[in-house]
Amino acid sequence: MSRLASHAADGAVARHASPITNDDVHLFNEGRHYDLWKKLGAHVVRGQGEVGVHFAVWAPNAERVSVIGDFNEWRAGASPLAPRASSGIWEGYVPGIEPGARYKYHIESRYGGHRVDKADPLGVRHEAPPAQASIVWELDYQWQDQRWMAQRGDRNRLDAPMSIYEVHLGSWRRNANDGNRSLSYREIAFDLADHVKQLGFTHVEFLPVMEHPFFGSWGYQTTGYFAPSSRFGTPQDFKFLIDRLHQQEIGVILDWVPSHFPHDEHGLSYFDGTHLYEHADPRQRVQPDWDSYTFNYGRSEVRSFLISSAMHWLEEYHADGLRVDAVASMLYLDYSRQSGEWIPNKFGGRENLDAIQFLRQLNEAVYERHPDVQTIAEESTAWPQVSRPTSIGGLGFGLKWDMGWMHDTLQYISQDPVYRKYRHGEITFRMIYAFHENFVLPLSHDEVVHGKGSLLAKMPGDYWQRLANLRLLLGYMYGAPGKKLLFMGAELATDDEWRHDAELPWHALDDPQRRAASRWLTRLNEAYRHEPALHEMDCDPHGFEWIDTHDAERSVISFLRKSKDHRQMIAVVCNFTPVPRYNYRIGAPRGGYWREILNSDASEHGGSGHGNMGGVEAAPVPSHGRMHSLNLTLPPLGAVFLKSE
Repeated sequence: MSRLASHAADGAVARHASPITNDDVHLFNEGRHYDLWKKLGAHVVRGQGEVGVHFAVWAPNAERVSVIGDFNEWRAGASPLAPRASSGIWEGYVPGIEPGARYKYHIESRYGGHRVDKADPLGVRHEAPPAQASIVWELDYQWQDQRWMAQRGDRNRLDAPMSIYEVHLGSWRRNANDGNRSLSYREIAFDLADHVKQLGFTHVEFLPVMEHPFFGSWGYQTTGYFAPSSRFGTPQDFKFLIDRLHQQEIGVILDWVPSHFPHDEHGLSYFDGTHLYEHADPRQRVQPDWDSYTFNYGRSEVRSFLISSAMHWLEEYHADGLRVDAVASMLYLDYSRQSGEWIPNKFGGRENLDAIQFLRQLNEAVYERHPDVQTIAEESTAWPQVSRPTSIGGLGFGLKWDMGWMHDTLQYISQDPVYRKYRHGEITFRMIYAFHENFVLPLSHDEVVHGKGSLLAKMPGDYWQRLANLRLLLGYMYGAPGKKLLFMGAELATDDEWRHDAELPWHALDDPQRRAASRWLTRLNEAYRHEPALHEMDCDPHGFEWIDTHDAERSVISFLRKSKDHRQMIAVVCNFTPVPRYNYRIGAPRGGYWREILNSDASEHGGSGHGNMGGVEAAPVPSHGRMHSLNLTLPPLGAVFLKSE
């Protein structure tokens, strides 16, 4: 008789074969099982006129584990699980349970008599906080996004346009007629898809939707690594939202947090009376910035758990990419720690060797299974080769956020234009390293919260100048090489800082000037998508060429963007002062007509109307080392894009 069957008399009924094979156990304990949600957790079993659930949970240091829930009046020991040999897995079948049943695991540790009730780490649905139980659930859904899934590899390529609209689901829109509550996944689906498509973005990126106990953490304190938050509906509701976006040809990137987790009692921390998912030593366990716990990447089963979570979102929810949060905090053992508060690696260094290996393993596994998606690192240091293949020593990500560009650009643009000539290097320095990685240029949620002010609020000058500076910032961003990311609300040109507990200030669009600024963003997205010169070589140095980087005195920069075949060229010229520049000459690589395809100062965008009358004929006058040149009018606080015809 198996150990599982021997426990049947205590309450659990072992009439059904376990879905967990010996191969599953072997791969899990080796750190190479990437489908754990199909094996661990709660799985509905139907047959012979009976419905029940097979439960399985990893708790290697438990003395006893039982399932508690409404079905047994939450009585510890009423539905015991049995250990699966020495795997650390406890499992068992409980009859009479159907989808919708609430449950937890009651764990009695073999150490110190510790007892605790835990939510299911592999649970695919949990109660909406502040409730904490897991819910038996099935993930069946009839997808309608087959066309998107067949083509998404072309949409996610490095030479494809990628402009990302970052969204916090709880505060995009709210229902004022129902207690100002957040909209559900289904309620938001049509309006969000229509809005993003109208603005011209190619992708949406959701701040973490994984279940989290504290709404004010924006999802970055995750407890349910396999479950979308029940605050907004069921797993099927979330699939419906993604499905709708895909049907509108909009990709979906999910923010994912394998760097740290909260120490709420019902979550992963101190799971079986020991530090199972986290490190035991506080010098490795505690992440000071967020008062949270860091994963023990050196434990094989933790790697299986996290990589399975990533696969779960890619496969069950058709996510097109994962943005991995706080990678720098994973890579450095001394991250935000003082001397004596961290443990060096075996070579005496500060690099977290286990985390490095985990990230490489994660990216290798993701791209092996899903070469048509992207993984994106939020990595804020100069760690080398973050977005380079593991075969040459890289971490294996597809893309990396360029935090240096964000910091330097916002610092520069927030200066009064009279001082910008003294800080010219802040706007030009980026091109020294622009192609060391495959970069995303982010103006994210972190830049418009906690007293930092909205993008518009950062701009100097009077109201007109602030709007002009904002249009100029966006023009420079879309002209520069790299994928683009903007946090929701940028299209409103609002003075209001983002608040997670209120909807966006949509009333801002009642102002014609703000509406005009929103049209400018739409035009930028249109041009970025349709002009190969603006996106094909985002990650290739052969697609960029400075025209003039030295005009600090007039705070002007000019550069070329090129398509792969170099047949298409677009000159981008940015004037960072409120002084119009007439007869401003820049070198041109070829003769002929250069059509002005974008002008941030056009009247339709709220500008003063300075421009180049639709375009300029290149003259055979040498300038900037080229045999031809363009004689331009540069609008005040303006960006112009001229395409070679």
